Amino acid sequence: MAFDESSAVASARVDRIFGSAQYFRLWIAQIFSSGGDWLALSAILITANRVGGGTPEASVAYVMLARFLPGVVFGSAAGVLVDRWDRKRTMVVCDLGRAVTVLWLPFVDFVWQLVLASLILEGFALLWAPAKEASVPNLVPREKLTEVNSLSLVATYGTFPIAAGIFLGLAGLAEVIDDIGAVDFLRIDKESIAFYIDAATFAVAAAIISRLALPRGPQTTGAQSDDSARVWAPEQVFQDLREGWSFIFVNPTVRTVNVALAVGLIGGGMIIPLGPVFAEDVLQVDGGDGFLTFMVALGIGVALGIAGLTASQNRLNKERAFIAAVFGAGACLFVATSMWTLIGSALLVGGLGVCAGTVYVLGITLLQESATEELRVRVFAGLFTLVRSSVLLALLVGPALALFLNGLSDKFFDKDVNIFGFDVIIPGVRLTLWLAALIMVAAGFLTLISRRGAKT
Repeated sequence: MAFDESSAVASARVDRIFGSAQYFRLWIAQIFSSGGDWLALSAILITANRVGGGTPEASVAYVMLARFLPGVVFGSAAGVLVDRWDRKRTMVVCDLGRAVTVLWLPFVDFVWQLVLASLILEGFALLWAPAKEASVPNLVPREKLTEVNSLSLVATYGTFPIAAGIFLGLAGLAEVIDDIGAVDFLRIDKESIAFYIDAATFAVAAAIISRLALPRGPQTTGAQSDDSARVWAPEQVFQDLREGWSFIFVNPTVRTVNVALAVGLIGGGMIIPLGPVFAEDVLQVDGGDGFLTFMVALGIGVALGIAGLTASQNRLNKERAFIAAVFGAGACLFVATSMWTLIGSALLVGGLGVCAGTVYVLGITLLQESATEELRVRVFAGLFTLVRSSVLLALLVGPALALFLNGLSDKFFDKDVNIFGFDVIIPGVRLTLWLAALIMVAAGFLTLISRRGAKT
């Protein structure tokens, strides 16, 4: 009797926090796969540096391009495919496919092999992500979506420091295992152990997801499943693709979220390649240490943003909070890059994290609430396409723009100007990040225009 009561209490606690036991299992699966993925990413970058020969920087660039480019080119098509497949089976196959691909990585000796593996991994991720996001509203009540999307963000990014800590400890483990001659064929080192662990996490995630009760998806049920030839006809595929993008641009809420995230990430994404340069050229600190400080502050800010959303979700106007957070993110980035000390700049980057976490969670929630069951996968596939395109554009344009503006600053200002008696350093990197902040503010105005246009 006591056992039954404790089980009931535990079940009620899970339902209160995670919305349902089914979503709790999906969240655990995401914890495993995300943690393993962060672990493998570090190993992939080190492997790229090792096999790159005399051009390790180019090897790393090729690998990162392989992680972004498929989403830009095929992201929307992935949504159309997932619409025609069983969502649960899609996620299981993708996790198992990623496990097998990762098991190949310890035996990679050339850059092209690493790039090919990265392309395959990204292809599976393109199919898994929209299937997962589209399934969440089928597992939890509508009023719990904001809370569970916050938990999803924790699962995705909160596992990064854990994975980093594990990766640091793998060197000692590799030395111990390497003394066992029977496992020489496994090419044991720190990176290979990370890959083997990642493969195991994907296998565990697949096993958990295979036991979930999920709908098959709109295209795989009913009369449409009896006419597969028509469903897979090229004209039908293109019609579904066009229908998904039409809904993205016509539905006011979906359009607002996509505009904000796409335009905002063009600006916000520039802090990734330019953060170390800003720390060194403007704040006069070590670039690596400064960037690490920014990332820690950003992570803490995201956590605070999630906590604030969880505490206030029942009395929150999601659309207004979303738009306010977009403006707040741009303002925090502008002030952060106007500071002259690492501590002051890091505090504002923390504010950027609060706003960014709020934008992400509320954006995902608004899409889940607004998109119909038939279009939800394609809507999320379109979102992920825009996100990858924006981040890739920021990574490519940011450094080039900073170099160009650096030349202009040298020519016209000698890199500093006197404002109200203060000498302000304005190298190209600061000018670029100011511009990035203004782009994010512009995203806020675009979301306002989009919403007001929908109400008139």
